[in-house]
Amino acid sequence: QVQLVESGGGLVQAGGSLRLSCVVSGRTFSSYDMGWFRQAPGKEREFVGVIRRSGSSTYYADSVKGRAAISRDNAKNTVYLQMNSLKPEDTAVYYCAASSRILFNNYIFRNWYDYWGQGTQVTVSS
Repeated sequence: QVQLVESGGGLVQAGGSLRLSCVVSGRTFSSYDMGWFRQAPGKEREFVGVIRRSGSSTYYADSVKGRAAISRDNAKNTVYLQMNSLKPEDTAVYYCAASSRILFNNYIFRNWYDYWGQGTQVTVSS
């Protein structure tokens, strides 16, 4: 059983920063590509970014490019999402997800991921 637990969400003012963490347990963390998604009220869950299992590459949605940075520590079974210059439109529940797929292709789609965390709320006030 693979479990993902996010933390680090909270209330922050516009222009501020947050670092979200996601701890993975149950299987070999380094065998998963790790993604971050977010879901605002009344909206679909959307891709934020992804990091390859080796940590060698990251990819981001245009909406966060330049403001987000994903990193991972395979020794701690943890992936991070650093968000800077936060905007009110970044308000959402943020989810981490793990994928063991062989082909690194459809990482922007939710069904490419095998496991999900429960989410952590990020609220950005104006």
